[in-house]
Amino acid sequence: MSQCSSSSPSCGSHGCQTYDDVKEYYGKYLKSSKDLKTNACVTPAKPLPKFVRDALNDVHDDVSSRYYGCGLVLPECLENCSILDLGSGSGRDCYMLSKLVGEKGKVTGIDMTDEQVEISRKYIDYHTKKFGYQKPNVEFFQGYIENLKAANLANNSYDIIISNCVINLSPDKRAVLAEAYRVLKDGGEMYFSDVYSNKAITEDLKNNKVLWGECISGALDWKDLFQIAEDIGFSSPRLVTSRYITVDNEELENLLGDYKFVSATFRLFKLPKNKVNEKGLVIYNGGVTGCKDEIEFDVNFTFKEGDVAEVDDELFLILKNSRFSDEFVFQPPGGASNSGGCRPKKKIITDPFQLADGVSKETKAAGSGGCCGPKGCC
Repeated sequence: MSQCSSSSPSCGSHGCQTYDDVKEYYGKYLKSSKDLKTNACVTPAKPLPKFVRDALNDVHDDVSSRYYGCGLVLPECLENCSILDLGSGSGRDCYMLSKLVGEKGKVTGIDMTDEQVEISRKYIDYHTKKFGYQKPNVEFFQGYIENLKAANLANNSYDIIISNCVINLSPDKRAVLAEAYRVLKDGGEMYFSDVYSNKAITEDLKNNKVLWGECISGALDWKDLFQIAEDIGFSSPRLVTSRYITVDNEELENLLGDYKFVSATFRLFKLPKNKVNEKGLVIYNGGVTGCKDEIEFDVNFTFKEGDVAEVDDELFLILKNSRFSDEFVFQPPGGASNSGGCRPKKKIITDPFQLADGVSKETKAAGSGGCCGPKGCC
């Protein structure tokens, strides 16, 4: 019988057995991304900035080959930041970020699978030398993303948290987000890709080990994400990208019936509790690496360098109280705004399935086998 360790979260209806099943699937069954049965955890092809390609190319092949994420989790404005990767796996994203944050930055990875943590730790010295650092700026812990305290991760200690196709594997999504909120600094961000369903998943499907391990049957109903985020204290989730997931396995397709799934990227912010609601205009200064001419903040807002833009109240607070505060000039409301400065959609998009529908139509119209939204796929 499976038993929880002292550091693992308490067992519920899907508790310890779920953790053990995931450990076995990712630690023993999957040896490379070629062993996956769906495209939920396969990164689609998309153009990447050169500085990102360079960082990825510097990651050791043994680490990259064991990468099972559902996209490239890469927010903007990373220099000198402290970043936590929930479910860091083989460490690919951590090592990429290790280079992008610079030697003064810090990257922490946590994963519950011993085999994955072993691989990630194995190459710390390799990447430290590869990046020309005097000492490592990356560390890895074996632990549970629902219980970061057990790994001694302190309150208010990270600027950014990323997670890549991992939260769906947790039986307690609320605990994951609550712990993320706890360890984020005020103004900090959780930027994460994950799998979402169009309706609640049945218990029978949740108990299917392959569907759970393939990031399918553990998917959260996307509307529940908004409620959980609000309950914990995060800002409203801001949708960045979304694409449909296909299950190219007849047996699994028959089990899933009319369920639909998307891989989507959202960003959440931990705003200071004593924040004062403000309205105003913003001007992007073009200073973010890789975003000189414009920055696509989410699917609804793109800021062009030097243009005055009107934003919603919450986004104004996010920009002013986060690491982006030095990248914008803030003005009181009432001034003139340039129509090209920020291009919100006619109707704000929050539904990842609505965005994925649009991406699918654009892809078909272009006659392309790819799936790229404003920034490509998640």
